[in-house]
Amino acid sequence: MPYTEDRSTWFEGQGLWQHVPESDWRDWTWQLKNRITTLEQLEQLMTLTPDEKAGCLFASHKLSLAITPYFFNLIDRQDPDCPIRKQVIPRAGEQQIAAEEMLDSLGEDEHSPVPGLVHRYPDRVLFLVTDRCASYCRYCTRSRLVSNAQDYNFHPEYEQGLRYIESHPEVRDVLLSGGDPLLLSDKKLEHLISRLRAIPHVEFIRIGSRIPVFLPQRITPALCEILKKYGPIWMSIHVNHPKECTAELRDACERLSFAGVPLGNQSVLLRGINDDADVMKALVHRLLRMRVRPYYLYQMDLITGGAHFKADVRKGIEIIAALRGHTTGYAVPQYVIDAPGGGGKVPINPEYLEKITDDEVVFRNYEGKRFTYPLKSTPLPAAPETAPVEQTPATTAPSAR
Repeated sequence: MPYTEDRSTWFEGQGLWQHVPESDWRDWTWQLKNRITTLEQLEQLMTLTPDEKAGCLFASHKLSLAITPYFFNLIDRQDPDCPIRKQVIPRAGEQQIAAEEMLDSLGEDEHSPVPGLVHRYPDRVLFLVTDRCASYCRYCTRSRLVSNAQDYNFHPEYEQGLRYIESHPEVRDVLLSGGDPLLLSDKKLEHLISRLRAIPHVEFIRIGSRIPVFLPQRITPALCEILKKYGPIWMSIHVNHPKECTAELRDACERLSFAGVPLGNQSVLLRGINDDADVMKALVHRLLRMRVRPYYLYQMDLITGGAHFKADVRKGIEIIAALRGHTTGYAVPQYVIDAPGGGGKVPINPEYLEKITDDEVVFRNYEGKRFTYPLKSTPLPAAPETAPVEQTPATTAPSAR
């Protein structure tokens, strides 16, 4: 059945936490203190499937369980196939490791000159500043270090990272990630950003965060003032399904935008969650209405225990083809595979191009119609010369008196 939604409404409210004062609900520290982090807490709130219960029992060995009250409200507790539920409640499939899966699927450790810093691309670095998140995505690329359930013992070394950036003038772009950088206190975050902004060759500062989605209450006026002060700070958020686009997320994105923070979205293609053209179209339309530009659609990385999330690449190509030409160009993300082992992002596109010769490019449009674009200029034949026409002097009319 095609996915449909009421485009005029945005989910809002406190749900199961109606009894909590609104001032507490809107306090991001309250949300963190009241996260659901144990099997016992989950079972008090909903009936788990045997698959989910087995996953929760294993979570402490792979990636911790944590869900903010705000995000838990988006779960359909009656539907085991709820796309929000699948993203944050562990399942037994996390215990099953396939031969092609890797602990460090993107080869980040191999490209880490100092702890917490990844320098894979020539002019930019990834700065991992924490191993904590507000909630934990069960398909997390960095599940080896995030939450430290696997005893990875990751400890960010801010000063080493900053000194490395300072001593490498080729680095013009720094991406703060983790874990989630927005879990840092305002004071610590401002310290990091101000140090980066003081480095003359650093032109571009970015933050990768799912905090606006898991914990929109964190996007406070004080945080926005910091981002505005050292701007432009670009931010990539992470929304996978239109059900995540709530009134509170919309308002958080508006606060960020008004603080001068350009927003993009990175989604991961996930089987049974968003590997559907109607779902993706609804998502990108919601994103644009929240002032967020769809940026990347990622093929899921080859993380250990992630096979149950893995969608077919052909489905991703089909989704992009269903968007291109059928909605505004701003709404179409770039579909990419982050090459296993550290090869970087590689764009994957539908085949519109048929051939290129010395004379022309032959391609098809979104409707499948065939077109040709010439590569050589063909001068038009010169017009034949004609004898000049003799001009008869004009008669001047008498002036009126």
